[in-house]
Amino acid sequence: MGFVILLLMLAGVGLILARKLPTAFALVLIAVAVAVVTGAPLTGADSVVDTVLQEGSVMLAATMLAVLMGSWLGKLMEETGIAGTLVRKIVEYGGDRPTIVALGVLAVSALVGTVTGSAPAAMLAGIIGIPAMIAVGVPKVTAAGTILMGIAVGVPFELPSWQFFSTALDLPIDTVRSFMLKLFPFALAAAVLYVLVETRRKGVEHAWSLASAAEPKRKPRRAERLGDAPWYALFAPAVPLVLALGFELAIIPSLLAGVLYALVTTTKPREMNKRMLRTLYASFEVAAPPIVLFMAIGILLAAVKLPDSVGALEPLVKEVTPHHPVVFVLVFTLLAPLCLYRGPLNVYGLGAGIAGVLIAAGIYPAVAVLGMTTSYNQVFGVSDPTSTQTVWAAQYSGVSPQQVMLRTMPYVWCVCLGGLCVTAAQYL
Repeated sequence: MGFVILLLMLAGVGLILARKLPTAFALVLIAVAVAVVTGAPLTGADSVVDTVLQEGSVMLAATMLAVLMGSWLGKLMEETGIAGTLVRKIVEYGGDRPTIVALGVLAVSALVGTVTGSAPAAMLAGIIGIPAMIAVGVPKVTAAGTILMGIAVGVPFELPSWQFFSTALDLPIDTVRSFMLKLFPFALAAAVLYVLVETRRKGVEHAWSLASAAEPKRKPRRAERLGDAPWYALFAPAVPLVLALGFELAIIPSLLAGVLYALVTTTKPREMNKRMLRTLYASFEVAAPPIVLFMAIGILLAAVKLPDSVGALEPLVKEVTPHHPVVFVLVFTLLAPLCLYRGPLNVYGLGAGIAGVLIAAGIYPAVAVLGMTTSYNQVFGVSDPTSTQTVWAAQYSGVSPQQVMLRTMPYVWCVCLGGLCVTAAQYL
């Protein structure tokens, strides 16, 4: 039966890779199929309807709300000009020095990455940052990669990610936060090294991306018409971090505090209601895709954690998973590319189900699975040519996502190696 479940998962991967079904739909189909073939009843305890579909769909509800709060703060940063002001100030101070400008944009991208992920984060930092980098001579591929590497630096501090891993792996927030802080130095070192090496590797290239070449023709965005945000409003992205890290406040209240701070420091009292509602409604559009995906992931996790599913997969998984720390690091480092192209180790896809099996079957402690999945997430978030942030950054820079993947992969692979080394040394 374990082989049947694996075949169902492989079939799901095939449907995703062939783009026959969206990832979320494929995950739900896999979950229902796994529950059916393991003999789960239609209703009642450990059933298809009540356990897999009903309980699974809301398993990650806290994560969904955290994503919505992060998207709301991101929308406020966009509309009020906070993100654009941060980038413009960095560019002004950097002058015509490509490496300095790129490092500054990297820092802003990291700050934005702590608030929200995926394409919205890339757009907040990249709409101004990418044309600015290219204008001072940063190669196009390097400009796109700088945005993505910067977001990856911020991901260890992205509060919705903490909530996701906490809920999905059934770990306390403190445990997730502790490992993320250990992963951060690897992401930071790789990102800085990327900028220092890649901005010098080909020398200065004065050119414009296709998107930036057409920039003067577009209608100015609302944030541009409003001008720069006040200097004290620029601390808005840091407010949730200070509350969550420094004061250990819960994630959703921390994000809500960031929203309120951004609103109060940029908006006149008579305009607050309209801006608050406008940006909240707009954030639903941004948050909808990840929320749907998290619903599907919850359904898949519920299916693979059914007693019969665990019983069928446990003997098979135990035979193929390494337990010696050195072998663990070598094997899972070599397997890192399997999280690309929505592969089986992508934690925001089938990888979540595999993680659930590893924990439910007692193969690895949950904190070791956390280390593995967050390390892979660094690779996926930067180099996957099918991820929305990679596609947007590449296209806006005038290059292909595959070019960005080839240039960034060596750096994020090293981040993954570092995370797996910490995992093996401390948790195996």
